[in-house]
Amino acid sequence: MRAEDIIIRPILTEKGYDGIANKKYTFEVAKGTNKTQIRLAVEQLFGVKVASVNTSNVRGKLKRMGRNEGMTSSYKKAIVQLTEGSKPIEYFDSLS
Repeated sequence: MRAEDIIIRPILTEKGYDGIANKKYTFEVAKGTNKTQIRLAVEQLFGVKVASVNTSNVRGKLKRMGRNEGMTSSYKKAIVQLTEGSKPIEYFDSLS
């Protein structure tokens, strides 16, 4: 699996913005990946050193629009902590 296939998109929420100052970044990742694959993908894509990776599976929620109801998509979330000596990820610099 390529690094571009592992990291799907960044997750930009209030809690995610708070972590940027501490070099913690949140990404949606492919469901079948493990922490080692996520670490290597982030290091390869952004040129940084990763200290730790925490993952969680997020279940879809039930949503309604009038009489119709359905589920939102389930996904896997990864919170990546960079080392102190590592440079920050440039994509997030303009957001904080």
